[in-house]
Amino acid sequence: MLSRRGLRPAAGARGTAHPLVRAPARRVVPRRPAAGGARRAAARARGVGRGPGRRRGLGRLRPRGHDGAAAAQRTPAQRAGLAAPDRPGGTRVTGRTSPVAAPRPATPATLPLGATVVPGGVHFAVHAPHAERLSLLLLDPEYGDPLAEVPFPDEGRTGGRWDLTIPGLAAGEADYLLVGPEGEPLLDPHARALAGGEEWGSRPRWRCVVTPRGARRRRPPRPARPVEELVVYELHVRGFTRHPSSGVAHPGTFAGLREKVDYLVGLGVTCVELLPVTEFDETDNTYREPGTDRPLANFWGYHPVAWAAPKSAYAARPERAGAVRELRALVDALHAAGIEVILDVVLNHTAEGDHRGPTLSLRGLDEESYYLLDPEGRHRNLTATGNTVHANHPVTRALILDCLRHWVREYDVDGFRFDMAGILTRGADGTPLADPPLPREIAEDPELAGRRLIAEANDATGLDLVGAFPSATAPARRRWSEWNDRYRDAVRRFLTGHDGTARELALRLAGSPDLYGERGAGASINYVTSHDGFTLTDWASYDRPHNEANGEGGTDGIAVNHSWNCGWEGPTERPDVRCRRDRLTHGALTLLAVSTGVPMMTAGDEFGRTQRGNNNAYGQDNEISWVDWTLAERHVQQLEFVRRLWDFRRRHPAVRRALAPSEERPEGWAYAPVSWHGERPHEPDWSPSSRLVVGVFHQEPPEGERDTVLVAVNADTRPRPVTPPPAPPGTHWHLFVDTGHARGPRAHRPGHEPRWPETDGGNDLPALRVAAHSTLVLTAVPIAPNRAPTPLGS
Repeated sequence: MLSRRGLRPAAGARGTAHPLVRAPARRVVPRRPAAGGARRAAARARGVGRGPGRRRGLGRLRPRGHDGAAAAQRTPAQRAGLAAPDRPGGTRVTGRTSPVAAPRPATPATLPLGATVVPGGVHFAVHAPHAERLSLLLLDPEYGDPLAEVPFPDEGRTGGRWDLTIPGLAAGEADYLLVGPEGEPLLDPHARALAGGEEWGSRPRWRCVVTPRGARRRRPPRPARPVEELVVYELHVRGFTRHPSSGVAHPGTFAGLREKVDYLVGLGVTCVELLPVTEFDETDNTYREPGTDRPLANFWGYHPVAWAAPKSAYAARPERAGAVRELRALVDALHAAGIEVILDVVLNHTAEGDHRGPTLSLRGLDEESYYLLDPEGRHRNLTATGNTVHANHPVTRALILDCLRHWVREYDVDGFRFDMAGILTRGADGTPLADPPLPREIAEDPELAGRRLIAEANDATGLDLVGAFPSATAPARRRWSEWNDRYRDAVRRFLTGHDGTARELALRLAGSPDLYGERGAGASINYVTSHDGFTLTDWASYDRPHNEANGEGGTDGIAVNHSWNCGWEGPTERPDVRCRRDRLTHGALTLLAVSTGVPMMTAGDEFGRTQRGNNNAYGQDNEISWVDWTLAERHVQQLEFVRRLWDFRRRHPAVRRALAPSEERPEGWAYAPVSWHGERPHEPDWSPSSRLVVGVFHQEPPEGERDTVLVAVNADTRPRPVTPPPAPPGTHWHLFVDTGHARGPRAHRPGHEPRWPETDGGNDLPALRVAAHSTLVLTAVPIAPNRAPTPLGS
């Protein structure tokens, strides 16, 4: 299920300046532009259009606010604000004192690409195989004013690699840009931090920052939890604390999220998955808010500019490389609290768009290696964003691996979720490969060993690799987990009363063994909602999306949501509708907590966050997307319900196995690891019209400690009687969850669940009454001879 998430619009949407160019301040010595530069610059000046597909379609064709041909005729110094005469040795300098001595070519090609602090200076290495010339533009670190333009010497070139050392330069003394083969200013693809975009909502003027060598520092140990202990919580760094009700000192930042660590611990979260935190331009949305004509934002950030640089506007203190320090501090704080950190990385496309888009970095250095092009040199648009990264080209693979290693080395993150990972399997002609090199190399890389790898196993073309990423035969697939959208759809479809869904729901509750049998249940990231689509509350409140606020006439977003408004579209005070909605949402959360696999919930679903029916809020930097923390105060019971769900899961190994449970009963066991039932024991109903699923999850030594959990789900419009199988010998059934309780969904405190039935009826158990649209959970508790049962009504 894919929605639009931000195609790069025309560069003049919010202003006329290129994001890497400052207005010239002084007169310069002109230099002839590279051949063909004016022609190509004029072609690119027309802006970026929207490619076909449903996803990320922010931009419509609009003319740029500046004359691309005229810009190409200016020298790179003029276009970056440089004003100085030539200096001996080919270095252009400003009227102020340059901080560097004469450059020298560097011989050690073993140094990494990018900027590296070396003894006595800074080494710069760039991949640009087709360039006839290349320069380094040094900039004032405080204001971005040009200091010097230094050509890469021919003797520093080896094949497609250019090397240069600037002696006497230290980290922090100068920022930099590259001046590309056609005279355009470019970002270094290996830049580890960018400056010039520290103020959220302002058009960025990016420049690369020379970061010092990573100093050894004391870090809290990584949690490194067993996969069966994970409870993943997907959140947006800005959206999580930007609302005035968040109560943090630094809303919308890494520091603001750090202030919420105690909340996450109390909720029961053991892993956070952060929406993109790499640098992007939040001002590149050309759509406007209907009624006010205010420009909308590129809020989600699925439109990367630099794969290894953190989003500078997420820093609480607007200073150079502040985001580097604050993101490190955030990861350390989460690790100290026992919470893992997964980064959502977008390696399938970039913000450069197609041939009409801005040249920011990769296109100006080696377009043929970094992007998928057809035989005529046009971009293959498999992402619905204008371009598609050629992920399996050796040069691109090396860049991607370097960036992933950087996040591990410098930030100690615990893993990655790969957006539209189907693109990572494609070859030069766009066809999926049987054994794509990049996913294999990521899986086998020693520096990434032990880090979690999660694939969104599809792309914008309809490629579907769920259960088979990176391919059905690739040996590396055992290292990969996947967002399991089969689980999402099965839970949604069954709870909303679709035919033919009972048996599939059972498979999904049991860890999707049909998809991940040999890989283990940990390969299945189970979820009902994510950032992409309805919130949980909206899923039970709207039959269709209400995306008018996105400025696209309500035509964007996911069309098929398997949602149900429960009898009224949108907010209502009708008790019957609210009752059905509560049963559906609490039931979905309950199933997530008792399913085999790795559960993932979306921020705010624990207390009823709504986006007012918007299922594609990529452009909403406002209360539609921000987490409203007053809901936590208004929905205290739901929040406590969710806390108890994760506590129950932590206590019950029968529902958090590393491997999918078998339906075969081992000798001597009371039950199979999973067994299925109906209104009567051992009589499941798998007919197309079935609306009832009853499962018992059971574990005994030597697999683990003895544990039994019964789950009954009724999607019917009427109550259903269910006679449960007897509890295992030496135990009684106790009631944990009843979402159909007369006073609203109820979860008892784990360890204090009331006995069911309250009196001992021997082997003749009465029938459970499973209310319409509701879910029950029982657990088998060892009999305590002298312990009085807790009343059911307590």
